[in-house]
Amino acid sequence: MIMYLLMMLTAAVTSYAATWGARLIGNRLELFSPIRSRDVHSTPVSRLGGLGIFAGFLTALIVASHSFFVEDIFRGNSAPWGVLAGAAVIVLVGMADDLLDLRWWVKLIGQSAAALVVAIWGVRMTVIPFVPEPIRIESDLLHILLTAGLIVTTMNAFNFIDGLDGLAAGVAIIGGVAFFLTAYWVHRTAVILDRSDLATLLTAVLVGSCVGFLPHNWFPSKIFMGDSGAMLIGLLMASAGIVSTGQISSGLYDRANGIPTIIPILLPFAVLFLPLLDLCLAVVRRTALGRSPWSADRGHLHHRLLDIGYSHRGAVVLMYMWTSVLAFGGLAFAVFPWQMVLVIDVLAALGMTLVTAWPYLSRKGARFRD
Repeated sequence: MIMYLLMMLTAAVTSYAATWGARLIGNRLELFSPIRSRDVHSTPVSRLGGLGIFAGFLTALIVASHSFFVEDIFRGNSAPWGVLAGAAVIVLVGMADDLLDLRWWVKLIGQSAAALVVAIWGVRMTVIPFVPEPIRIESDLLHILLTAGLIVTTMNAFNFIDGLDGLAAGVAIIGGVAFFLTAYWVHRTAVILDRSDLATLLTAVLVGSCVGFLPHNWFPSKIFMGDSGAMLIGLLMASAGIVSTGQISSGLYDRANGIPTIIPILLPFAVLFLPLLDLCLAVVRRTALGRSPWSADRGHLHHRLLDIGYSHRGAVVLMYMWTSVLAFGGLAFAVFPWQMVLVIDVLAALGMTLVTAWPYLSRKGARFRD
């Protein structure tokens, strides 16, 4: 645990310093994107924050490759460097979009290229979680296509929720901590000689990078992560999920209580539920209006929260609370009996639903009394 926390700290310190540098460069060179109708800020802000997050990830990964215990992850394993290469590609694509406003199909090609780099040289989805037995995928081509598809979907999901100050970074921190604890606990309790794990390292470094970035991005934001940062978070989160999902057939997750076979797939979906829900709703909404699924609008979940009466910070904190319920509710399945966890999760979700709707219900009640 200590080495993972040291890598997390390394990423956080580097990310904080690099983001501060990106702020200075962006402001001095006036690298601002035009303010769009869907934006909730009224003054120009640099979108170079993704560089700070990437710097934290890059530095921590290099340090880890030469550090006690975690260096075993890199021995005879090209996967971490494949993930790093894909991350570098998506940061370049995101920066080009932030500065030049690429057409949606150009950005999609760039996302696909980054995802293919990870799938070919990094990590691959080789097992589909299924009850009672996981399904093995034999075709290398299917490995690559399935992996790339999952990564592209996750990148777009995180990109879609990056609409309020601190939202995407905070969601990544909360979800990443839940993911980190699960992966670490499973390997810590397993009867294996090498307990080092790429999924645990990726989530630790991701959390650290976002922790270092968040002080610069908290409302009122001094810098945005931009598409480069949001898509980078999605790529790293998806890569960690793919690594843990591929470990189903190893027997590691059989040691977990509750619903062991589907824990590796349950937790990523729990962590990513809000981003994926926002993505699905946006695609349906835009398609129904005869528009491209990738065209921008002001109908995302965080926009809806603002519309029903939440303040900027209030909407962000509410999304944090939802992410905590879903992420740690999923984590609980790995530790406690599933029947008890299910009841508590349902009650927590009902309570959060009431909290979410409270401003709307209060306004309706006031109008009724009048």
